[in-house]
Amino acid sequence: MTHRIREVWKRAECLFTKAEIEMALDQMAQALKACVGESNPIFMCVLVGGIIPMGNLLTRLDFPLEVDYVHVSRYGNKTKGGELNWKAKPASDLTGRTIVVVDDILDEGLTLAPVVEYCKSNKAQEVLTAVLINKNKPRHTGIKKADFVGLECEDRFVFGYGLDYYNNLRNVPGIYVAAPGDE
Repeated sequence: MTHRIREVWKRAECLFTKAEIEMALDQMAQALKACVGESNPIFMCVLVGGIIPMGNLLTRLDFPLEVDYVHVSRYGNKTKGGELNWKAKPASDLTGRTIVVVDDILDEGLTLAPVVEYCKSNKAQEVLTAVLINKNKPRHTGIKKADFVGLECEDRFVFGYGLDYYNNLRNVPGIYVAAPGDE
């Protein structure tokens, strides 16, 4: 399997370089500061994909905030989403707080929507969403649009910078499109 994963990366097309991602994160940080910088928000990482985008975003934010996480997955070790699996819920009291839910990608919105609903049902004052990548595609259910978006891409299978390929390649320092047949 390791050899196959290396081959997938070699065949993939670089969609966004690390430098382009860094610029997008800078812009997201400026927008977030303007919107929530005075509210002592809770930044809620959606594990596992949100780790790299959120970690790199947090170092750009120069205002008081708290960090928590939720661990949900629709993919597991697959490239197609299935039923949502809740592995861990946030530990923070969300009552009256501004929550910024950070994830790697907005695809169908079927992972992000239940996390937003969870926060609202736990009496958050405001729930905002931030994603590194927004797939440009119609969404008929779930979240239609994130409040903060780093980069836009067409509806293609992408990996790197937090996004996985069969639970691998999250650590790739860029966003890559899997070659035809590799998706």
